[in-house]
Amino acid sequence: MDNLEWRVSSFTDNGTCVEVAGAPGAVYVRNSNARDAGTVAFTRDEFSAWLSGVKAGEFDDLA
Repeated sequence: MDNLEWRVSSFTDNGTCVEVAGAPGAVYVRNSNARDAGTVAFTRDEFSAWLSGVKAGEFDDLA
C-alpha cells in the first residue's frame, strides 16, 4: 500500500476529509487525519455503487 496515490476532494477544508486510492480491483479509503488508524478496501463495483448513491443525493442528510 506504500505505492498508492492517495487523493482528497477539492472540497475538503484543512485536510478534514477522507482519502481514496485506486488499485487494480480495489479502491482504498482512509481518514486523512488518522492515516495510521486503518484503511478500508472496497471492490470497484462496491465503490461504484456507493459513488452512484452519493451522486444521487442518497447521503445528503449525513452532511
